[in-house]
Amino acid sequence: MSTVHSYDGTAIAFDRLGDGSPVILVGGAFQHRAFDPRTAQLSALLAEQFTVFRYDRRGRGDSDDTPPYEVEREIEDLQALVTDAGGSASVFGESSGGNLALEAAARGLTITRLAVWEPNFLIDDSRPPLPDEYVRQLTELVSSGRRGDAVEYFMTKAVGLPDEFVAPMRDTPIWVGMEAVAHTLAYDGTVVGDSMSGKPLPAGRWASVPVPTLVIDDRRRPSLRATPHPGGPEPQRRPGGYRPGAGGILRRLTRRPPVRGPASRTGGGRRPGHPHLRAGGRRWAAAGLGITGCVTCPTPASIM
Repeated sequence: MSTVHSYDGTAIAFDRLGDGSPVILVGGAFQHRAFDPRTAQLSALLAEQFTVFRYDRRGRGDSDDTPPYEVEREIEDLQALVTDAGGSASVFGESSGGNLALEAAARGLTITRLAVWEPNFLIDDSRPPLPDEYVRQLTELVSSGRRGDAVEYFMTKAVGLPDEFVAPMRDTPIWVGMEAVAHTLAYDGTVVGDSMSGKPLPAGRWASVPVPTLVIDDRRRPSLRATPHPGGPEPQRRPGGYRPGAGGILRRLTRRPPVRGPASRTGGGRRPGHPHLRAGGRRWAAAGLGITGCVTCPTPASIM
């Protein structure tokens, strides 16, 4: 284990694996090095080609915490890791960690490539939005010593699990681990902000993201998958189904608005210089992202 110190002096713990171009992994809710074997497996795979930085976000695992919480502090944590990596790095963010990675890129961190898996965006009525008092309720539950109730609130309101599914989970070993970092659920809620309000985000919300970005939409999570955005083209699918092992539809984000032209009956057009890319028209466009999506290439590891 290694540590770096953020701008406010908070110690951030991380592991460094492999040898190659640096890639920093940003976890979502609950995730940290001692509580996330899946990301440990991903780290091992990426370490065959990259130098992988897997870190505990502030308040989790071996990292310290310095109140009060602000999203800017987490961006400074990521900047400290980028600096330790040599001044620039690729970044992969999972779930709300994807929101944090996008925000960091938009604020000018020296990120060379960006990939995000299921960042938290809800821009329609396909599921209930987060309650207006979501962050405040989490904070109050933790402050009153009701960490288990905070975890349950997250599971039902954010994840959308029925109450009858969550109740038996309290008796499982994993519940203790989730309670240990329950105070950071409000951090993730603050990072996500109004992105889960069920309303379209302002146009150009991520227009300042200057780097090539890949968005991964998980086909195994149909309740969280994007729905077609009115007025945009239908999402493009790889003939014969999804790419095995790619985790669902792959999307690149660009600074440009969705391409319009005669190449597609639905209003999409091909991006010059890449025969596989078509304009996207899903929730990412509604979120203010100019999207192009490749249905045949590349895998996440190959573009970082």
